[in-house]
Amino acid sequence: MKLYLDRVPSPIGAILLVSDGEALRALDFEDYEPRMQRLLRNYCGRYDLTQGVRSGARQHIAGYFDGDLTALDTIPVQTGGTEFQRRVWAALRQIPPGSTTSYGRLAAKIGAPKASRAVGLANGANPVAIVVPCHRVIGADSSLTGYGGGLPRKAWLLRHEANACAGRSAA
Repeated sequence: MKLYLDRVPSPIGAILLVSDGEALRALDFEDYEPRMQRLLRNYCGRYDLTQGVRSGARQHIAGYFDGDLTALDTIPVQTGGTEFQRRVWAALRQIPPGSTTSYGRLAAKIGAPKASRAVGLANGANPVAIVVPCHRVIGADSSLTGYGGGLPRKAWLLRHEANACAGRSAA
């Protein structure tokens, strides 16, 4: 499989975008590139990764960081994964910007109320961070829990969205 890698600057570090030319296959942070490579092998099998922009995701990502929280909504993604993982990831895309949910509430939403641990594992295996907003899932006690890009980035993303939402409602 031929994949294309683009590096995009962001306020929370360089972001790696991997596309197949039609859909985004991975989004991760430059300092987590080995994790991204592992997820790509799991979900895509063998692949050839070439430097080059092959998606419009770069502009959408820039828009998101500029405060347009809906900029990510139309980015097509192709994640691979199990049927359960894809259900979790689809549910993640339904969490509105500026909102959070818990693993238990997300499990109930997908019809598997006793599967909060499995939801957590699927959340952690999300290959398309930010676009599939796994950062919006927090602990049942409202604490920040794991994030593949690190808890400081998760906290930043949640603050960014809260601030952008507050700015919209004040307008």
